Amino acid sequence: MRQHLIDPEICIRCNTCETRCPTGAISHAANYVVDPDICNFCMRCVRPCPTGAIDNWFNVTRPFTLTEQHEWTILPQPEPELERAVPDAFDDEATRILTIAHQGLGGAARAPASASKPRINAFTRAAPARATVVGNSRITAEGCNSDVHHIILDFGAEPFSYLEGQSIGLVPPGLDAQGRPHEMRLYSAASARDGERPNTNNMALTVKRIAGDGVTGVASNWLCDRALGDSFDVVGPFGATFLMPDDPQADLLMICTGTGVSPFRGFTHRRRRTAPQGPGGLFLFFGARTPEELPYFGPLQRYLQTELHRELVYSRVNLEEHEYVQDRLERRAELVAGLLTKPSTHLYVCGLKGLEAGVEGAIGRISAAHGLDWPAIRSALRQEGRMHVETY
Repeated sequence: MRQHLIDPEICIRCNTCETRCPTGAISHAANYVVDPDICNFCMRCVRPCPTGAIDNWFNVTRPFTLTEQHEWTILPQPEPELERAVPDAFDDEATRILTIAHQGLGGAARAPASASKPRINAFTRAAPARATVVGNSRITAEGCNSDVHHIILDFGAEPFSYLEGQSIGLVPPGLDAQGRPHEMRLYSAASARDGERPNTNNMALTVKRIAGDGVTGVASNWLCDRALGDSFDVVGPFGATFLMPDDPQADLLMICTGTGVSPFRGFTHRRRRTAPQGPGGLFLFFGARTPEELPYFGPLQRYLQTELHRELVYSRVNLEEHEYVQDRLERRAELVAGLLTKPSTHLYVCGLKGLEAGVEGAIGRISAAHGLDWPAIRSALRQEGRMHVETY
């Protein structure tokens, strides 16, 4: 029989697969596992998985039990006499195309048609890349409540190829409360694919120190405390859909809060290096509590509005009025509505989970006020690989 399995080595426990599974076949405790008695190979969990951990299919003479799956730290070797399985939904090309089309209508992400082909999981936990910290600076004002660092990792002589919008995985040292190694954490690249400066084999990360209210960010604090010269293992890159179109005519509508700006910094640097005079526009709606808590506030001021149209939104400057990103979208309704009608527009949303609902509501209201059918536009954007949402 065929069995669907999840690779515990690269799974980051993001819970995406479990929330997408319509049959309840996926659950978690020690590991994320798939119940062979329930899984119907519908494939709805596969495309949203950021690391590809979900995409494993074995032919087995006896299915692995949930107890066995929970005990794994890596996938077992396939039985020698059996070939690696292909899921039922991919048995023939026609069915495969229909399955992907159905997922697109249902909201599954697609990469832009013009995006470069990404490398996925080129470096694993078993064979990671080695990165050295060559830069670590705070990029929010001293004394404010948000301690965000710009950290630059150099990969030395071993090329680490990635695209804007991809992420890397890091495992902080030590053990968790159960005595197991810490789970992998994902961090988005904040650089263009050719590095902080053109033709450098490095990558920047935007990392917020998490502390307060009894919560301590194990990985974020560890990263923010790294000194120049410290080195550690890096896994990845991950991500095959939240990518930048390699098309100078594409308009990018980028909406984010806090460290969600990371991929958009890479997008902006890439566009300025490859097509500074291109006809496509860059539009950034970026929210924070105050200017002091907004990452990269200083560098953002150096862009002309024609290079990067910025809408910097603060929710705690005026005590009488709390403005959020979705509010600013509605204040710029003419701009947003115009972009929604252009076939060259790509919509990106990145930040905390609550941002998604706020943006959805604002764009829905903007569309209604301008006689646009937002559900139809949203469906077309998804189908054409022009809508990209990454919230956490």
